[in-house]
Amino acid sequence: MGEAAQDTDDPPPVMCVHGWGGSFTDTWERNGFTALLADAGREVIGVDLLGHGQAPKPHEPEAYADLTTRVVSSLPDSPVDAIGFSMGALTLLRTAVEHPGAFRRLVLAGIGRNVFEFDEDRSAAIARAVSGDIDDEDNLSRLFAQYAARPGNDPTALAAVLRQPQRVRLDEAALASVSCPTLVIVGDRDFVHPADRLVEAIPDCRSVELRNVDHFATPDDFGFVDAALEFIGAIPT
Repeated sequence: MGEAAQDTDDPPPVMCVHGWGGSFTDTWERNGFTALLADAGREVIGVDLLGHGQAPKPHEPEAYADLTTRVVSSLPDSPVDAIGFSMGALTLLRTAVEHPGAFRRLVLAGIGRNVFEFDEDRSAAIARAVSGDIDDEDNLSRLFAQYAARPGNDPTALAAVLRQPQRVRLDEAALASVSCPTLVIVGDRDFVHPADRLVEAIPDCRSVELRNVDHFATPDDFGFVDAALEFIGAIPT
């Protein structure tokens, strides 16, 4: 990995990391995002997190204690730009803290107050719904269960991801070490909104708020696409 994350005349590859229940193909290829990066002349590094896509799908929660491993193993020797959604954004953020110099620019979408306000009861309720114990009155858990049931997903593995042993959580002291320019993008109807505390904790950080956009719609929103591509200098020609 590189020693510093600085802009250069030769733009680096772009790493794309999906959220919980998604995959590189489903989140970034299906909607044409990777095609836009290719049109801008950018190489793409696609990552499937453990339990997702083409990655192994263990059923033991302990296997998911460190989701950064597949990100770190995909990093080249020099800094890359990276774009992550939801759990992928959290994983990239932790990687930025633990591996300074890994990223030139960082785009974090679909995260905000949840970085600091982990709700263990909520996570457990979603895991139960994904495992088949669905409370019809709990709309958020029901949505996650529907997401987990999509073709190609392993609901048992995805429930295990939600039950993973919690590592030391990110706080202001840790986030102060993030050295690369960072963009946080969140919809105003997202359950992780607002992102003010997160933006303030990262030294070189700006934010974009998407109007009338919820969590699951974020990667497909034109406002997200435009903001992310502009931030990393990948406007298609």
